[in-house]
Formats: sequence, C-alpha cells, structure tokens
Amino acid sequence: MQYQFSGSEQCITPALVFYPDQILENTRRAIAMAGSAERLWPHMKTHKCPQVLKLLRELGISRCKCATIAEAEVAAQAGYSDILLAYPLIGSNIARFLSLQIAFPGQRFWAIGDDLGQLKDLGEASLATGIRTRLLIDADLGMHRTGVPLDGLEAFYRSAAKLPGLALCGLHCYDGHRTEANLQERLQLAQPIREQIFALRDRLTADGFDCSVLIMGGTPSFPCYLPYPDVFLSPGTLFINDCGYGNTYRDLPFAPAAALLTRVVSCPQPGLFTLDLGYKGISPDHAERGEIVGMEQIADPVAQSEEHWVFRMKPGYEGQCPKVGDELFVIPNHVCPTVALYPEALVVQSGRLTDCWPITARIRKLTY
Repeated sequence: MQYQFSGSEQCITPALVFYPDQILENTRRAIAMAGSAERLWPHMKTHKCPQVLKLLRELGISRCKCATIAEAEVAAQAGYSDILLAYPLIGSNIARFLSLQIAFPGQRFWAIGDDLGQLKDLGEASLATGIRTRLLIDADLGMHRTGVPLDGLEAFYRSAAKLPGLALCGLHCYDGHRTEANLQERLQLAQPIREQIFALRDRLTADGFDCSVLIMGGTPSFPCYLPYPDVFLSPGTLFINDCGYGNTYRDLPFAPAAALLTRVVSCPQPGLFTLDLGYKGISPDHAERGEIVGMEQIADPVAQSEEHWVFRMKPGYEGQCPKVGDELFVIPNHVCPTVALYPEALVVQSGRLTDCWPITARIRKLTY
C-alpha cells in the first residue's frame, strides 16, 4: 500500500493519517468473511471517529460496540441502530447511560454486567427513569479481566434474569486472551469454550429464558466464530489494523489503513537518525512501537523518549540513512491507543490530502 501523499510538506508532524479506501476494503473483506453486514457488531475503540462510522454504515453495518459513554454518543449520532456499551456501568456512568437512552429513543442501547449488585443498581435506576435496559451478561472465557466465570455463568444468568428494570437478552463473550499466531491453534482452543456457551444458551432457552443474542470474539478470534450464523461477530482493530496484528495473524487479510507521518529531526552520528515521534505520538504499551514503512529490515530502534525516537541503520545500510527533514511513515504496533493520542486524522485518498477527521470520542465526556 502507498502511504505517501502530495501536500504532506505542509503538514505538522507527527500526524495521524487515515486512508478511507483501505478502511472500506478491510470492511468489505470482513463482511464477505462474515457472510453479511448484519452479523457484524464492530468495536469502535480503534478509530473513535464519526466519519469512519459513516463509512461502515454505508456498507450496511448498523451495530456498534463501545468502551465509553462518549463512544456510544458518537455511535448514536451516527445513526447506529444497536449500540452496546461493553464496559461495566458503575457510579455516575449509570445515570449517563440512561440519559443517553432518553436522548436517542430511536436506537437500542445495550449494557453488560458481571456483578449482581451492579446490575441491581442499574435496574433500579432504569425503573426510576422509565426505561427497561437491555442487558447481556459478560462471560469470562479465560481472559480474567471482567466477566462471570464459566462454571458459575448459568446460575448467575438465572439470578440476573429476576432483577427488575432489566431485559436480559444474552451473552457478551470476549476472548481477548486468544492471541495464538497459528490459526488452527486458535480454532482448536476456542472450540470447547464455544461449545460450552452454545450448550448453556440452549439450556436457558429450553427453560424459557431469553438468550437469543450472543456477541463473540475480537479480531484475532474473528475466524473462530465465522461458521456459526447465529453469533454476532465483534472485531474492532481489523478495520484500521496495525503492524502488530498484521505481523502476528497472517491469516487475517487486512492491511493497515492508518499511518503516522513523521520527520527526521537529527542525525547525531553516522547511521543514526532521530524522528519527531516520541511516546507522546505513538503508543508505548508494547516493546515494539511500530515499523517505518520501507525500512522494516534495515533500521532498528535504539531509544525513545517523550518527543524523540532514535534509530540505527543496520550494518551495510548506513548509506541509506535518512537525512534531516526527510518524511517517513510509521505503522504503529498498536493502533487503538495511538489513535487516542491525536485530536484529528489527516485523510488521504488517491495519494492526495482530502480532509481532516476529528477523533471525537478520544475524550471521556461529550454531552452526557
């Protein structure tokens, strides 16, 4: 993919750049793999951008998964029919979530939960507001971050179904620990857990409980649930993608649709060059921060600080060291937190800078 574009010399660096044509291509591939846009319930945490939501809507996606109230508000404004806040609602966020439902009565909002006390508070607040909140029980498939453990999930579900003010409809099943590079290993490890979830759903349904909605997986486990048409699929990163997932999951045919424009600010020694891309401009949550496009095999990172990133050319390639002022493009290793560092994204189509899109939901509160 070509990341360079005309007009870049006028841009402030470092800068986040989105490539809508590749976002659309990644989305078309996801829809083709899923069999229909209706099966996709994508997470917007990667892009946090209303214009990206519009692109996905134009291809028929009408459901959205969020991590924050601000993201849910942006999804509602974008006209999504079903908006899942996939984060436990506690404290003031309960009132914020209910205010959002009141403000957008034409859309369906969904909550998750794994604690009966939390759900009791949500149900009572919902009743007081005149709302019956749609609910999915959050299942812990082995990540041990949130969710009800599988051995207690059925009993918990039956208890939660009795709580007033809530409309319990199914299960939220995220397996973020499913990070095996080999697809067959991922499929093999996901199978017994999926079978447990399906058996649980069938038992609950047979006893008259509504367990009609199953939202399963993320980007790495996306292929694990493709054969099951009654499951909603919930990838997030793959629509934008990054080099972390691209290098690890070779079976996923999604190219990076975002890059960071950066410039060389110093060449302190022969074979050394420094970018204006410190860890305030690219997520430092992995040892591998990202890759310079076209230099993946010839330059190694040496050190990074707040505003600087130093690289050394590999032996034999010193003569190809970039010069001060040169523009380079970096594909981040983890695009989701990297996007959240920028208030806006430059938009490039057909090699030209065409627009600038706000990363609206990077802040924690908009209206509600």
